[in-house]
Amino acid sequence: MTTTFFGAAFDARDAARLATFWSAVLGRPVDAGATPQHAVINATAPELGPRLAFHQVPENKTAKNRFHPDLIATDFDREVGRLRSMGATVLNEVSDGAARWTTFADPDGNEFDLIAG
Repeated sequence: MTTTFFGAAFDARDAARLATFWSAVLGRPVDAGATPQHAVINATAPELGPRLAFHQVPENKTAKNRFHPDLIATDFDREVGRLRSMGATVLNEVSDGAARWTTFADPDGNEFDLIAG
């Protein structure tokens, strides 16, 4: 038996709204039929990453994620500005030798990192 990483799921207050945010971040379309309860961004090509699903939950986020996406950008400063303009919140900025990244929260508080690449 082989197990394959199929995708990642995000909890959301409004699944369609959060999928729209991530659609803009990644430049990938939200699948037709998105609702406040459920939305999907499918993997249209392997290099674009896994399927992302968004599911409405009744509670707000209260603790740090145990799993989060890592994004990488060649024009790091420009991408930091773009993510902030789209509603992402900077939580932490790290420079450690040659390594540099910023931890963000999406509009529902889910953490993700942007790595300078």
